[in-house]
Amino acid sequence: MHQTREDAIVQAVSRLLAGKGFDAMTVDEVAAEVGIAKASLYKHFPSKEALACAAMARVMRRAREFLQSLPAAAPPLDNIKAVARWTVEAQLAGDMPPLPGHHSSLRAALVNHRDCMEGLVDISDRLGAWIEAAQAQGVLSDGLPARVVLYTLYARACDPVLEFLKAGGQHADAQIADLVMSTCFEGLNAR
Repeated sequence: MHQTREDAIVQAVSRLLAGKGFDAMTVDEVAAEVGIAKASLYKHFPSKEALACAAMARVMRRAREFLQSLPAAAPPLDNIKAVARWTVEAQLAGDMPPLPGHHSSLRAALVNHRDCMEGLVDISDRLGAWIEAAQAQGVLSDGLPARVVLYTLYARACDPVLEFLKAGGQHADAQIADLVMSTCFEGLNAR
């Protein structure tokens, strides 16, 4: 029962973070969405930052599971594209809390959260290896530092273009994902 309630809390936090962001989300809203008293919520998580860290740790676990599910023998660029699409689709589905700003209190909490940092390091290492391999194969620009490519991929996890396109109502989620993937991997230049 305890774990089930915590899972419901973390899912609610993920939805609220994805929809409103950390600064606009309140603990009262989380409690109301789960259907529990605020005091009960604090029995599970001592602060708003702890709630957000739990949601981000959940995303990191899901991302790591997705990376592990990719075929080991697949070309590195295929895996990179699969991860980017997974990230875009998770954001469109409201399952991807946005990354915190540089001066956010959440950022400081995440840096000190062991599960979040271990997940981030593992994901970065895997993506970094694929990026370097794809660059060595000549299928990804070697004129860009691998770190720039990595950060560009992370930016897809909080890309405001997705929200703008979704709010416009002219494209289905799958079309939006295709458009963003095209701009990310094929660029804006005419071919």
